[in-house]
Amino acid sequence: MYTIMIVEDDFKIAELLRTHIEKYGYRAVIAREFGRILALFGEVNPDMVLLDINLPEYDGYYWCRQIRSQSKCPIIFISARAGDMDQIMALENGADDYIAKPFHYEVVMAKIRSHLRRTYGEYASRNEERIVEHAGLTLFPERMEAGLNGKVVSLTKKESDLLEMLMSRYPRVVSRETLLEKLWDDQSYVDDNTLNVNITRVRKKLQELGIEDSIETVRGSGYRLTVSWGEDQ
Repeated sequence: MYTIMIVEDDFKIAELLRTHIEKYGYRAVIAREFGRILALFGEVNPDMVLLDINLPEYDGYYWCRQIRSQSKCPIIFISARAGDMDQIMALENGADDYIAKPFHYEVVMAKIRSHLRRTYGEYASRNEERIVEHAGLTLFPERMEAGLNGKVVSLTKKESDLLEMLMSRYPRVVSRETLLEKLWDDQSYVDDNTLNVNITRVRKKLQELGIEDSIETVRGSGYRLTVSWGEDQ
């Protein structure tokens, strides 16, 4: 049974979320002490976190960073702040998705199921670790790590999935539609900026490995991986 932690200071909304989550057979835990979110996270060890931005004491961005420093579990922001910059800030601080209030509970559940499936569901039957390699760049999808010349960086699930798509289809262009379909089952609810921000995040992670200008934007089509590095650089 998956456990979902709800960090929402409107307890009416939190209880409604808990009711819908438990109706689908998951366990839901509501945070009630907003100064010890990280401590509760350690106690509950949830498989996913639903997180509001406007919270007492510290905002959701702060707690997202704290949780991300300890875990790669999916984090979905649910907030009344629906501006593009709010969504970008959430993703930049380590979130995997963003839902604006007011929302449909079925949309929330669809996103929860999608992220749980993509983060955990594929690995139960795998006995051998998958490795994707190209020109010395190595991706470990199940560890959510990438490495080059002895350097290793950690990735979020979305970053890992994006990089895997680009590496596995090299040197072809991967369309925006294909990436959206692969990463977000319910793509009709995904803002255009969401993919752009995640691509930017992958580029930054590759820069940490010493790789520059390796993800090419193909105007009007999508993105393509180009080998701008060498195994011995």
